[in-house]
Amino acid sequence: MNKKEKRLRRCKKMRFILKKQNKLRLVVHKTSCHIYAQIVYQLNNCSRVLVYASTLEKRNNIKYGGNKNSAKKIGKLIALRAVKRNIFNVVYDRSGFKYHGRIKILADNARKYGLIF
Repeated sequence: MNKKEKRLRRCKKMRFILKKQNKLRLVVHKTSCHIYAQIVYQLNNCSRVLVYASTLEKRNNIKYGGNKNSAKKIGKLIALRAVKRNIFNVVYDRSGFKYHGRIKILADNARKYGLIF
């Protein structure tokens, strides 16, 4: 079993648990060059993105999105946008990625700026 299969297995198990809760999810996805975060409301089979932040947005002025500094900025940005829309309690969905490095830093900064999970 390679890395991708392990990640997908963790992701599938996590989504099964999160589907039962019907709460807002902070979904994080990373690639080698970018990091994406979005807050999703999911009810049954319908899902809707409420807040979004990414290193691809031009207004963020992030030159390279694959490092820890960009993860800090995205964590801060997603939290500030969520608080602005009165979203405080979310469930952290790390998309099967291990909780370390950029994923952990993004979560810590999101907590620091007002999100609760």
